[in-house]
Amino acid sequence: MAVRIITADERLSSASNKTSVAIFGPPGCGKTSLLRTLPADKTACLDLEAGMKSVQDWKGASIPVRSFADFRDLAVLIGGPDPAVDPNAFYSAQHHQHVRSIYSGSGVEEFLSTMPVIFVDSITDLTRQAMAFAKQQPEAYSERTGKPDVRGAYGLLGREVIQALKHLQHAPGKTMIFVGVLEKVTDEFNATNWQPQMEGSKAGRELPGIVDQVISMHLFSKDGEGNWLLDEKAAERRLVCRSGNPFGLPAKDRSGRLDVTEAPDLGALLSKINLIPA
Repeated sequence: MAVRIITADERLSSASNKTSVAIFGPPGCGKTSLLRTLPADKTACLDLEAGMKSVQDWKGASIPVRSFADFRDLAVLIGGPDPAVDPNAFYSAQHHQHVRSIYSGSGVEEFLSTMPVIFVDSITDLTRQAMAFAKQQPEAYSERTGKPDVRGAYGLLGREVIQALKHLQHAPGKTMIFVGVLEKVTDEFNATNWQPQMEGSKAGRELPGIVDQVISMHLFSKDGEGNWLLDEKAAERRLVCRSGNPFGLPAKDRSGRLDVTEAPDLGALLSKINLIPA
């Protein structure tokens, strides 16, 4: 595949304004409801956890996904073929053509091609589906004994999820938003920290290096001086967007344009990241 030069003007053009975002928040904080802050006519939701009840009246369309194999097929439809993979491997041109033939006449390919924003709910469930898939593969069994090999299954899980995320990262003209569960972990010394809830460790370790933005969504209250305080019993939602934040929440801002906390409005957030007037 021939390479090409991208000029500064092309990078700043609206056609090139694509962003990959991972948003993690504790259960019940309203992660799925962030869909309401995105344009319904430009957003497709890949629903992996059958969790659309909170946005039942949202005007956009969603696609239920029950297995990792289905997610992988949708990923190649969204991102197109990968010229770097083996011709007979997943995400190849052959795989792309095969999936197109499966969905021919369903309208799925046409629908995804017109949606510049893909909302994946959730990456936590994606890793669970990938684990269920990995346990059924030959790599999940010992060649010597034939018994299940947990290490082999986790290794395959990590490789498959990372490959899917990287493929979607390169999807031309697509803003990818992955939401997931943020859990509080307490160690043996009674110290607590917040981390993404995902099956296996590989995907969780490498995800921050794949996406442009890592954001934590949490509940906050204000002190007497108007400063935000992390408060699990409060009702105010905020997005924590920058690393080294005083709340100890995972975050990363590759754009360098976000404040430490932002309002829970993804449309306004993407406009700020991509220098587009809100």
